[in-house]
Amino acid sequence: MSGSLVPARRRGLADEVADRIRDAIFDGGYAPGSQLREVELAEALGVSRGPVREALLRLEREGLVRSEWHRGATVTTLSGEDVAELDSLRAALEHLAVELVVERAGDDALAAIDAVVRRMERAAGEHEMVRCDLEFHDAVYAAAGHRRLLEAWHAIRSQVHLFLLTRIGVATDGYLAGIPAEHRELVAALRARDRETALALFAEHRRHAFEILSGRTPAGVRAPGPPPS
Repeated sequence: MSGSLVPARRRGLADEVADRIRDAIFDGGYAPGSQLREVELAEALGVSRGPVREALLRLEREGLVRSEWHRGATVTTLSGEDVAELDSLRAALEHLAVELVVERAGDDALAAIDAVVRRMERAAGEHEMVRCDLEFHDAVYAAAGHRRLLEAWHAIRSQVHLFLLTRIGVATDGYLAGIPAEHRELVAALRARDRETALALFAEHRRHAFEILSGRTPAGVRAPGPPPS
């Protein structure tokens, strides 16, 4: 059987290109709806178009990029349906994660969550705060000690990052000041092993971002319905 296998290709360069483009999206260099032209990306990164094409396909699988025959590749613009689906799926995963953390997380795992909150308090801008927010949830899922749950989180993590970037694109009033305080409350509930309070606080944390996005339709958030022609 092994004689019928095609030798594996090294994909290191395409992976690195994907990392660079992803970082540029997450740093605000490419806003939702921005075109990602292969020729321009290849020139900027000093590579051929092949690795760029592979990288864009990978980012499309992550949900960060969408390709249309008449527009090419663009940074995903979340529709109202996208926002609702991400919120509901995240809620289901996070409910289980919080229950498991309350039930069995050790002191080291809780300390790792605490450490992210301390980094939040030093965040210099909105994009850095969003990264810290994602790292906080990384730490919560890791503390849950459930491998498949962690894998499910990683499958939507890039889209949740885009969700949070879109949220700060709508409104930033009080964001830098308020987010660390919210997360300190979340950690306190986890440390107290208070299941009901922790679940309620995590739900409220999600609800605030969801209401900001679902309540308006500014640039970067498209209301539910057919895509523009």
